Amino acid sequence: MDINARIAARVSFLRQERGLSLDALATKCNVSRSMISLIERGQSNATAVVLEKLATGLGVLLPALFEDPQQQPTPLIRHADQPAWRDPQSGYLRRNISPPDPQSPLRIVEVLFPAGAKVNYETAARDALVHQQVWVLEGKMDVIVGATHYSIEPGDCLAFQLNSPTAFHNPHRKPARYAVITSTDIARL
Repeated sequence: MDINARIAARVSFLRQERGLSLDALATKCNVSRSMISLIERGQSNATAVVLEKLATGLGVLLPALFEDPQQQPTPLIRHADQPAWRDPQSGYLRRNISPPDPQSPLRIVEVLFPAGAKVNYETAARDALVHQQVWVLEGKMDVIVGATHYSIEPGDCLAFQLNSPTAFHNPHRKPARYAVITSTDIARL
């Protein structure tokens, strides 16, 4: 399944599963009703910022929007089967590494972040406590959590709660590659 079609199906499924109308989800996540409708029809290549707002409004983590709802839980997912998606605004490439298991509170995502790119996630409040760690594998990144700025290099790992706006920036000349590991207190996130 094409990644945009997968995102469309997941957003629609999760919205309906939660009994939310387009208007209710739009109000909850501060994304226009028309944008949500375009995403659900697969007619919009939404940015990471918009998808993060939708994920928060739906009560899930961003990686959940890339999962195939038809795929059965399995302890192993091959590299070729890991869904990858490129943010149309920043150009960053993310790959869901974790096997599909809706009961697991742990998710791993690999990110290839282009030189000069920046993404500002505005969402903060969540229904469950989310712990996130960013482990830099190659290159350097600047991460701003709330009002605190961190410069992280290969081998560095930054841990924080996902409860305030977060920005990722690569002001350097080379791309950065890092892993994002999230853990939640509620398995459905």
